[in-house]
Amino acid sequence: MPRILLYIVYILSLYSCVSSRNSTYQPNAKFSPNALQADYTLLRNILEAKHPSLYWYTSRDSMNAYFNQYYNAIADSMTEEEFGWKVLAPLTDKIHCGHTSFGMSKGYNRWASNKRFASFPLYMKIWKDTMVVTSNLNTKDSILKRGTFITGINGWKNQDLIQYMFGYMTEDGLANNANYIRLSGNFPYYHRQLFGYYKKYTVQYLDSTGKEQTIIVPLYEPSVDTVKKLRENPAFHKAKKSQQPGRLENIRQLRVDSTGQYATLTLNTFSKGQLRRFFRKSFRKLRQESVPNLIVDLRSNGGGKMAYSTLFTKYLSRQPFKIADTAFAVAKSLQPYTKYIRGRGLNNWGLFFFTKKKADGKFHFGLWERKYYKPKTSNHFDGKLYILTNGPTFSAAALVCNDLKGQPGITLVGEETGGGWHGNSGIMIPDITLPNTKMRVRLPLFRLVQSNHMPKDGRGIQPDIYIGTSYDAIIHNYDKKMRVVLDMIKSEQRPN
Repeated sequence: MPRILLYIVYILSLYSCVSSRNSTYQPNAKFSPNALQADYTLLRNILEAKHPSLYWYTSRDSMNAYFNQYYNAIADSMTEEEFGWKVLAPLTDKIHCGHTSFGMSKGYNRWASNKRFASFPLYMKIWKDTMVVTSNLNTKDSILKRGTFITGINGWKNQDLIQYMFGYMTEDGLANNANYIRLSGNFPYYHRQLFGYYKKYTVQYLDSTGKEQTIIVPLYEPSVDTVKKLRENPAFHKAKKSQQPGRLENIRQLRVDSTGQYATLTLNTFSKGQLRRFFRKSFRKLRQESVPNLIVDLRSNGGGKMAYSTLFTKYLSRQPFKIADTAFAVAKSLQPYTKYIRGRGLNNWGLFFFTKKKADGKFHFGLWERKYYKPKTSNHFDGKLYILTNGPTFSAAALVCNDLKGQPGITLVGEETGGGWHGNSGIMIPDITLPNTKMRVRLPLFRLVQSNHMPKDGRGIQPDIYIGTSYDAIIHNYDKKMRVVLDMIKSEQRPN
């Protein structure tokens, strides 16, 4: 058979295998207690042996008690979703490490891709103990409209409900600001995972007079016809295409205002997007056009590669800076668990060649602890800099904020970052794949204590100018933080 035909047969066989795996995955299939306990015990052993910050915010005695508690919770067979949300989610939350979280198996993700599920119908903006409707999937509901204050759901008052849901969501230390944003982004998803489905929900809300009322709302159930019509709509495919991850305009962009008085640089990740080239072109443009004010929006930046975040900081910093005072792993290799950890060869290689054991018994990444980085001399931005932050400002993005905070001409505006101010665990973060369920848990290999760090109080980096959630902005759908910064820039341009 000609080689090209062999190649085609091979590709088709792979496609067939993928299609078969997609079609045979059964989300309601249950794993035996023995299989679940074996996965759980393996996970515990790996975390205890390799996690650098397992006891950073939770004592060893308390963590052991949690390990035992959730092992005992495996009393019967469970589906993958049940194991994830009843066992792995609350367990990983107790570590208080934002880089240690669970994920469903690849089979589950393929099965769930592009599916629409029945759910609680309300999307809400959530902050402190306040919940305000931003969208209602039951479009014929004329009561619970955008801007309606919700005070309780199925007998749960807001504060109790939010705190309960936080018990299944990871964060750095005690910086729950990230979790308010997660709940605000997809409250129906989290409510479904933690409470299941209800045909009807009892919802308390405030009417136009401020009086608390109660209403029964139905479960939102997308019909087959609705889904079919949506997928047949060309606008749906156009919107879906524009939202695909990897599209450069969704990752990063620079916009210089027509007045030439300010520019906005939106940067949603440090992981991808041809960032070296983008930084070089952007800062050259800012210099050539003599832009005096720059707004950097890091509100959706969950981090990424430290090489990119460091390079970005070099374009902005007014002084030499260092990434970390401390960066260490607790083991020189992934053995004897290497086969369960993604990128095993590369991670073992990195641990072996880039770390050195010190007197404290830890394996230190000396480069990050010693090296000072100098600001760029070419195309460095010297004007006034405003950095927008909030809960999703995390990991490498938080490192940028820490290094730049307090420097002359630089102002952090917005809310507390989700990334810890004292430090976090990361640098290398492979997935553990559990052999029976195929579920995954992220495993950071290094603890990083930031340079010029604050005491370990569990908080994120605080803004210089705090701008919290605005009810008026929710109602009228505008960006309050951006508006405040633009007003500051304009006020400085007005003659005295």
